[in-house]
Amino acid sequence: MNLLGNLIWVLFGGILIAIEYFISGLLLCLTIIGIPFGIQTFKLALFALWPFGYTTVVTPQSDGCLSTVMNILWLLLGGIWIALSHLVLGALFCITIIGIPFGLQHFKLMTIALTPFGRTIVPNS
Repeated sequence: MNLLGNLIWVLFGGILIAIEYFISGLLLCLTIIGIPFGIQTFKLALFALWPFGYTTVVTPQSDGCLSTVMNILWLLLGGIWIALSHLVLGALFCITIIGIPFGLQHFKLMTIALTPFGRTIVPNS
C-alpha cells in the first residue's frame, strides 16, 4: 500500500515539492553559513519525495542547545512559511475523502518543516 501511495503522491505533486526543496537546498549550500540549513532541506526533499511508510522521530543529541538555536533560526528565516504551506495543502487535500491520506502526509511534512534539526526520518514500524 505504501508503494502505491508513494507512486500516486509523486505523480500528483510530490515530485514538484521535492524538486523545490532540492533546489533551495542547493542554493543554501552555496554559502558556508547556509550549509547546515541546506542539509536539512535535503532531508525535507527526500521525505517529500517518498513520505508513505516513513515518519520522523526526535533524536536525543549531545550537541547541547545548538539544534535549538538552529531550529529557532530556521523557523524565523522561512520554516514557518514552509510549514504554513503544508498546513494549507493538507487542509485542502483533507476536504475530499480520497485526498485524506495525502493531506496527512502534508501534516507530517509540516512537523519536520517546523523543526528539522534534531529529527531523523525512520521507517514506520
